[in-house]
Amino acid sequence: MTVLILTSPQDVTADMVVDKLQARGVPLVRLDPADLPGEVDLSAEYVRGDFHGYLSAQGRMVSSRALRSIWMRRPGEPAAHAPERSDWLGAETAQALYGMLYSTTARWMNHPRQAAQARHKPWQLRLAHHSGFAVPPTVITTFPRVAEEFAATYGPVVVKSLSGPPRGGPPVELPTTLLGPGTDFTGVAAGPTLLQQYVPKRADLRVTYVGGRLFTARKSSAPGQVDGRYGDTGHPWQPAEVPDRIVRGVRDYTDMAGLAYAAFDFAEDEEGLWWFLECNQGGQFGFVEAETGQPIAEAVASWLAPHHPSERT
Repeated sequence: MTVLILTSPQDVTADMVVDKLQARGVPLVRLDPADLPGEVDLSAEYVRGDFHGYLSAQGRMVSSRALRSIWMRRPGEPAAHAPERSDWLGAETAQALYGMLYSTTARWMNHPRQAAQARHKPWQLRLAHHSGFAVPPTVITTFPRVAEEFAATYGPVVVKSLSGPPRGGPPVELPTTLLGPGTDFTGVAAGPTLLQQYVPKRADLRVTYVGGRLFTARKSSAPGQVDGRYGDTGHPWQPAEVPDRIVRGVRDYTDMAGLAYAAFDFAEDEEGLWWFLECNQGGQFGFVEAETGQPIAEAVASWLAPHHPSERT
């Protein structure tokens, strides 16, 4: 049985898992949907009550019936690298590729349906609340007056991106930013803006969930630091204990979201309370493993590779 990895060639986090799988002798095929058609080829047919297909990439071919698991890491848009790229070709290619893969019995980390839903910040906040996490007051609005009233009630507040950097464009940084008194909110009318009550924190926490296993890391914050992703705090990521209520919350969240992998970000305040910030269904883990030594790549490889009685042989 074969592991299929859907991601870009530049994905160094995927490289870590590929190394683990190859060390185990697990057959795998790695490809980027952006290279279909072209560097990647596909053929599928419906015959006698079943839909069966083949994928070919880098000189290797795999049958859809031979897929044990599919890891959706950071794939490109289908047909994005095609010589005659178009929206129509992209839609046709996505229909062919994912329609075939949805027809397999392979298990997903994570299934595209669950992954697409899990990316939405408003949905995350609701699910976090129902999972028992502390969630900062938040508003998403295009009304300047609503933004002003929210800041007056819950200030100080931060502004953050809903969707992250735009896909397909040049790399940009969108750090969470603390807004000062007297901020002019007229600009929120130009597009939905997420404002959230600022949590003064003493540490950032990352909980990486891999198929039921939790890996927790903590990094002390610098005084006044707002976004732990940017700037040197002078402190490394270190392994950390996770409170039982956070363990329960993570398991409840991932069960309700249908996720096999998730990266949770929390802010720890001065009283030690963990505040939910977001859950990234495809979050990076390489930096955590590099600094803490936690075997996250091995855990991902173990989830993708082992035989389970429910799988087709």
